[in-house]
Amino acid sequence: MGQVRNFETIEASLAPFRKQGKKIVFTNGCFDLLHVGHVRYLQEARALGDLLVVGVNSDTSVKSLKGPSRPVQVEADRAEILAALGAVDFTVIFTEDTPENLIQKVRPDILVKGGDWKIDQIVGAPFVMSYGGQVMSLQFVDGKSTTKLIEKAQK
Repeated sequence: MGQVRNFETIEASLAPFRKQGKKIVFTNGCFDLLHVGHVRYLQEARALGDLLVVGVNSDTSVKSLKGPSRPVQVEADRAEILAALGAVDFTVIFTEDTPENLIQKVRPDILVKGGDWKIDQIVGAPFVMSYGGQVMSLQFVDGKSTTKLIEKAQK
């Protein structure tokens, strides 16, 4: 089972694994209502390396991105739920609109986003590529989205 860390402690938490030469994968998102698309995406991301670190948007940043009715679940709950997944090693809540500062702290070997993100649009890509890291865009599962789940529940 993974662990919830904060911005200040994630670097120290990763240090022993980095010394062992473990490959660190990073992704981020709101993960408001966890669904099968999220689970498959996180499993695929984890399979790319030895550890998966997931940056979780704070409640404030989710509201900014998704609107005043979101998030449905508070940030601490979302981080804990994600950390309980076998594919996730660490979760870290970030308060900025983008995970740029967290990516610089984690310094992943592989930076992953889902959906139709082009590599040059992924936040943190230039930084990760600057030291030889990889940046990848993984496909989402068609028809699976938090927004669609919320819309269905409201009907």
